[in-house]
Amino acid sequence: MWASAVGSVLGDVFGTLARIRHGKPLHPRGTVYDAVLRRTGSPEPWGAEWLDDPGEDHGLVRLSRSMGLPRPLPDVLGLAFTFSGPAGDRHDLLLATTGLRPGARFVLLPRWQDPCAVPYGSLLPYRTPRGLVLLAAMPSTRAEFRLLAAAPAGRWRQFATLELTGRTGPEPDQPIRFDPVLHLLPGLSWPPALARIREPAYAAARQV
Repeated sequence: MWASAVGSVLGDVFGTLARIRHGKPLHPRGTVYDAVLRRTGSPEPWGAEWLDDPGEDHGLVRLSRSMGLPRPLPDVLGLAFTFSGPAGDRHDLLLATTGLRPGARFVLLPRWQDPCAVPYGSLLPYRTPRGLVLLAAMPSTRAEFRLLAAAPAGRWRQFATLELTGRTGPEPDQPIRFDPVLHLLPGLSWPPALARIREPAYAAARQV
């Protein structure tokens, strides 16, 4: 019951922001890159093929500021990755600047640094056959991130690298929207309570 109530409030907030901005309620501007995710597989299996098995996914990454505040003001930064699976299904991964230590993984942290030089986390856990899992991206070079997975209070383990291979065109941004509710990652799902919280917010954003 509480999850539905929180979701309804978030839906109203996101809908109002979307109407005010005549578009995306958050992350209004960003920079889009071609990207490739090279999965080496998790050393600790989760029962989800996308985390456990080697593979390669090609798609787009968008780096953005959540409120669109101008630099050098701090803002919560976002990293979004979209790709298509072998069957053509779309999958979206959305990360934001959080802490990586157990006590800070569920806290959004404004940053003022280069978006390619800060860590990102999923904030909320996904559900897998072997338990809840958080995802994170840790920069290793200017154009590459290490993709990590961990239980909510567990140790981070690398399962992939995400490389930004170049800008997608002459314009830095593209009219692309990301939706982790409609476009779940392969083999992962949202715990029911979290799904009830997230769905109204994304549904409101889709209407504008």
